[in-house]
Amino acid sequence: MRLAWWDGKRRILAFDVLFALLVATGLVLEITKNRELKWYTFPLVAVPFAAMIVRRRFPLLFMAITPVAQWWPSVQVTIAAYTVASRKGLHWQTAVSFVYGAAVLVIWPLNRQISIPESIGYIVFFDLVPMLVGLWIYQRRALLTALRERAEQAERERDLRSERVVVAERRRIAREMHDVVAHRVSAIALQSGALTMTAPDKQTEEVAEVIRKTSTAALTELREILQVLRDELPGEPGHVAPALDAVPVLVADAVDTGLKVNLTLPDPVPEVSPATGRAAYRVVQEALTNATKHAPGVVVTVNVTVDKENLTVEVSNPRGVQHTEVPGSGYGLLGMQERVSLAGGTLRTGWDDGVFRVQAKLPVKVAE
Repeated sequence: MRLAWWDGKRRILAFDVLFALLVATGLVLEITKNRELKWYTFPLVAVPFAAMIVRRRFPLLFMAITPVAQWWPSVQVTIAAYTVASRKGLHWQTAVSFVYGAAVLVIWPLNRQISIPESIGYIVFFDLVPMLVGLWIYQRRALLTALRERAEQAERERDLRSERVVVAERRRIAREMHDVVAHRVSAIALQSGALTMTAPDKQTEEVAEVIRKTSTAALTELREILQVLRDELPGEPGHVAPALDAVPVLVADAVDTGLKVNLTLPDPVPEVSPATGRAAYRVVQEALTNATKHAPGVVVTVNVTVDKENLTVEVSNPRGVQHTEVPGSGYGLLGMQERVSLAGGTLRTGWDDGVFRVQAKLPVKVAE
């Protein structure tokens, strides 16, 4: 026997066992009231008891052994008619159980004399009504199952529509970035490369080469973002997103553009989770970009420390003199906050005694 025979619910099994015990007890009391206990009394009680427990799995078997319980046949016919109808619905087994139950009520026991109206009353009350109730239960269960499946299907379709809308929007953004941003950055890279070849002096050539390298790196990262947005193209073989070990290269590129940076980084570079490494890199990148735009000529301090649980990245710079108005999106600090939060860390930014500080505390190992 398996619990699935009782719809996977222990309370239904417990109910059937208790009900079977009740019926068996009644049968034993009925026997002992009219006659002495015989050796065959307990098998006669045990058979209906076992059939009562497994009636949900074998409803016709329960109906078939009804004559064994010759003392209370109407009770077993009622239970059997309901069980078969509620488990099988409009099925030939339901019709067979109804006819068989009617025959048991009218014919068994043979020594009983009942009139035709009494027979019809027995059949209607103990056989027809339980069968109709069982059919109603069966249809109600089928209706609830259909409604539940329809709701689940509607939810799946809604999720699919939402995903389609998101994918379409991502691709639209990717097209805009490709057509506008990537085109202009490509033009910068080409023009700076041409300037490198035709520079009138060494200093101009070095500056042009720095611009070319920076724009080329920006194109590489932009292509990675486009691949994520489009969700179509696999990543390039061997391509790895920048992480903590790429911070020295990032600082060196910033120094080549004229920014003064003091970097303090543990040696060797600590091993952190990929999410933490990427978040730390982006924090340093965005902080250096902000310092370049809003505080040119100052010394920027980048300090990276690590302990057993956390990696701390702090970028600070004093207030500078803004010579030119550099346009910005206004989402730099918000983007840093989002990246740090996704990695499970915290971010603090603001002025402290004339020094602007960006401090990110990230977990060394990010939980799955």
